[in-house]
Amino acid sequence: MELAGVDPEHGEGEGDESGRPRRRGQGELATEVLSVLHRAPGPVTASWVQEQLGGELAYTTVMTILSRLLAKQAVVRSRAGRAYVWAAAADAAGLTARRMRRMLDTEPDRDAVLASFVTALTPEDEQLLRSLLNAAEPSPGAGGRDDGR
Repeated sequence: MELAGVDPEHGEGEGDESGRPRRRGQGELATEVLSVLHRAPGPVTASWVQEQLGGELAYTTVMTILSRLLAKQAVVRSRAGRAYVWAAAADAAGLTARRMRRMLDTEPDRDAVLASFVTALTPEDEQLLRSLLNAAEPSPGAGGRDDGR
């Protein structure tokens, strides 16, 4: 996700030796925008997001980030009069889970990826995963999922 960088005229943060603003790391700005949306009282405008970020970024930069997050289904937008309002599509855990599923979907050998993931878990995380999987299993006769997963 190429969201790194800030327009030098509109950047924020500490400058380097030349006095130029610090460039954000890849994805850092998108993370900040998502954090603002998670704290929002509800769906908000891009201008509101811009203000919450300190007003240092250009409006077009904020819109670019929101549009890229929309394409990745990390945010949702809806019309509110002539403007759009934006909201996070899920909480932080949900967004991380979505990224994990997207990564898994790109791999041809899902079994090997999942096996490698599970063997790398700490014993505590493995136990937590077992508990979550057991809790997700439908009880006999409860008509669980029948979609081949």
